[in-house]
Amino acid sequence: MSSAFDRVPELLAAHVLLAFSALGLGIAIALPLAVASARRPALARVTLGLASLVQTIPALALLALFYPALLWIGGLPALGFLPALLALTLYALLPILRNAVTGLNHLDPAVIEAADASGMTPRQRLLLVEAPLVLPMVMAGIRTAAVWTIGAATLSTTVGAPSLGDLIFAGLQTQNWGLVVVGCIASAGLALGVDLLLASAEAGARHRRRWQLAASLAALVAALLLALAPLFARAGGDTVTIGAKGFSEQYILARLIGDRLEDAGYTVRYREGLGSAVAFGALAGGDIDVYVDYSGTIWTNQMQRGDVPPRAAIVSGVARWARDTHGVALMGTLGFENAYAFAMRDDAAARLGIVTLADLAAAAPGLRLGTDVEFLERPEWRAVRDGYGLRFASQTPYHPTFMYRALASGAADVIPAFSSDGRIAADRLRILADPRGAIPGYDAVLLLAPARADDARFRAALAPLIGRIPVEAMREANYRVDRDTDKQSPAQAARWLAARIGPIAGNVASD
Repeated sequence: MSSAFDRVPELLAAHVLLAFSALGLGIAIALPLAVASARRPALARVTLGLASLVQTIPALALLALFYPALLWIGGLPALGFLPALLALTLYALLPILRNAVTGLNHLDPAVIEAADASGMTPRQRLLLVEAPLVLPMVMAGIRTAAVWTIGAATLSTTVGAPSLGDLIFAGLQTQNWGLVVVGCIASAGLALGVDLLLASAEAGARHRRRWQLAASLAALVAALLLALAPLFARAGGDTVTIGAKGFSEQYILARLIGDRLEDAGYTVRYREGLGSAVAFGALAGGDIDVYVDYSGTIWTNQMQRGDVPPRAAIVSGVARWARDTHGVALMGTLGFENAYAFAMRDDAAARLGIVTLADLAAAAPGLRLGTDVEFLERPEWRAVRDGYGLRFASQTPYHPTFMYRALASGAADVIPAFSSDGRIAADRLRILADPRGAIPGYDAVLLLAPARADDARFRAALAPLIGRIPVEAMREANYRVDRDTDKQSPAQAARWLAARIGPIAGNVASD
């Protein structure tokens, strides 16, 4: 858990920057809208209706929707800070807008008449009469928006924006509950602390104690600046951002890459828990500098290829496509494959006489399929399903870690396992053969962002990893993180893997 706390300052700074940028933008949009809506009932119905509609959309879905939206607009980063900022800003609008409109519409008419009778202009009446009276109610809306925004910001990890959610997502995947606890404590502590200071400011506004209002807001600003300090401390130098998808192997390989780059003198940070499309898009856009992907994933998802040539042909095809269309460099394969491989408990497969996917097709109508959260939407599933005529009694998506647990507990009968996963042997799973070759090869490949593609120093630091990781070593490293007892962190497993593959010379691989 101590290593988790070491990551909190930097992630807290990123979380604060994102959440309060969204809150500030939300306030800047909501207050003028509230004034206009309070004067025009028809406009109020539209603005409050739209703001309420946004709240019905799950935060994770709202974050995801900005990715294709920004791609369609073009010229703007579709991953990282911007989509998270826009989504969280929309989430912050409703409580501020509703409280401000309600407050303005329920002011004592006698007070408004007195202001008009004294000759005040509409602007003077707003600033000198209405705003002070409605300020406590607006502050209450800002408090609610702040708590909502801070909580929802933990989900920004999924679109490539760092936050305290990095700890939560990593902990869920690796079953490191210490990470989850630390991430939750830090996020909840931030929300409670901000709410406390804003509550004090609200009380100052309500009771006309200007000193309390000013002191509370000053304390909030000072606390936020202190929280942001790690961002300024890291400014400057050659900082490398390493990407990782949301499962144990990716966390381990990210740390293995990070250790080598730190040894070469780089400052390293991590963007973890990314989806497949998000990770490649972040690399092509320069939001991350390097990550490990799998040739079959890019072949089917990014290139939209449905044919299944030999593994070497897929790797070379991916390398050409990535370079020609996105400027991304494929340095080479790491030496192992992590393919989708349908698995069953060995005793259940033996009882049903299932050895291949063709055998599975006959029994599938009476079996339950458990998958990871994205498999059912991937082209590989459609190819296997249609190629073998697979029709299961039910199909339930799980987080990858819980997918294995579902199989072990009997909640699922079949899962699309990962061939480099150490739990296959540990849980005595049977891998079903694919005689029709419906599943492409999934060689682990090292990808570099366009800005790093021709960086000789950067490539030299990573070249010794090319072709040096056997699948047996990767399985053991994965199992060290995934096992239930005597668990290791991804960083510890990465150090074990580095020792396992041994001292290696700096050979340089070509594209």
